[in-house]
Amino acid sequence: MTQRIDYYVCLISPWTYLGDARLAAIAAEHGAEINYKPMNLGRVFPETGGLPLAKRPPARQAYRMQELKRWRDFLDVPLTLEPAHFPASEWPAAGMVIAAKAAGRDCGALINGFLSGVWAEERNIADPDTACAIADERGFDGAALLAEAENNDAIKATWDTYSDEALAAGVFGAPAYVIGDEVYWGQDRLDFVDRALAAG
Repeated sequence: MTQRIDYYVCLISPWTYLGDARLAAIAAEHGAEINYKPMNLGRVFPETGGLPLAKRPPARQAYRMQELKRWRDFLDVPLTLEPAHFPASEWPAAGMVIAAKAAGRDCGALINGFLSGVWAEERNIADPDTACAIADERGFDGAALLAEAENNDAIKATWDTYSDEALAAGVFGAPAYVIGDEVYWGQDRLDFVDRALAAG
């Protein structure tokens, strides 16, 4: 039986970016399915005690920056510590991911495109033209996905549903990987995701 990882995604999270390619590799190694679920942290944070970055105490903000540098260097990935377009609205990018998934597409490449756009390329994924360009570069029809995100009420409703499902599963931050009843929060828990899949 194929194992499934419910992957709760925030498209502007540096931690989601740092773990995204590694999650894909781990899932492929174990033949596991990734169930992509973009969620709205603007809804999840207030209900779980989280704070937006700007509202966190200085010590927490400083430590976050130290950790970003450590993980960037450890993983040897391109990452701009203070990108030009962060924070940014995740809409319509999140809606475009949901539209791609609804159309039966594997939206992993699209998610990675948006994450890389923010953290490696300093692009503004809140800008519809930029979001379309990223989608096109990743092999999708950006204009069609944008039209779905903007005009299909079911797409926006799904974003809300995924946020509700995240809360029900005990998710409080991004990225979160859920396997069965177990929640693994943060890209630094991917070793445990790997072990859980290996254990079957």
